[in-house]
Amino acid sequence: MKFNIITLEGYHVRLEPLEIKHRQGLIDAISDGELWKLFVTLVPKIGDVDDFINKSIIGHKNGESLIFATLDKLTGKVVGSTRFMRADFQNKRVEIGFTFLAKSHQKSKINTEAKLLMLEHAFEDLNLNRVEFLTDYLNTNSRNAILRLGAKEEGLLRNHMIMPDGRVRDSVIFSIIKNEWSGIKQHLLYKLGRQEKKGKKNEYSNRKSNKR
Repeated sequence: MKFNIITLEGYHVRLEPLEIKHRQGLIDAISDGELWKLFVTLVPKIGDVDDFINKSIIGHKNGESLIFATLDKLTGKVVGSTRFMRADFQNKRVEIGFTFLAKSHQKSKINTEAKLLMLEHAFEDLNLNRVEFLTDYLNTNSRNAILRLGAKEEGLLRNHMIMPDGRVRDSVIFSIIKNEWSGIKQHLLYKLGRQEKKGKKNEYSNRKSNKR
């Protein structure tokens, strides 16, 4: 099993597979807040954007990962990126990560809805059992944001990664598992001011399209 290239669309956000056409928008998003300067995140520098996109396209072709450009539907602008990564389809698990948003769009409904769409795809379309999130122990904002989704903290991975500046990072691992998804979905819909319609497909269900 591999990832199919798919676009996920909600009411506030559209997640498109990252391509060359998103290059300038991605540069603008990264520049909004100079995100590459945040030592607790992994955000490409402006000069590394082309390589970032090319590696994403290779990942798509291989079916190993699915990297999205995050678009604000109100303006149509690229405001960040997020991805499915480190998939283990045999054991029915995947990680959602490498997420960053332009400073002007942080703490908005964009990230909440993007995670709703990705989690829905993981649990309902791919029929996975587990979705993981990892973040830097020092990244308090990210840790709190993951908890607000409804994920559970599982532990600390000490000396887990070497960051670009040479710092040896401790990572915190979180997860959402399949039998929790129904309640977490209801929670995220509530945060977005929406409700799941009984007896019908969820209002997000028809907002997906396979890319040809």
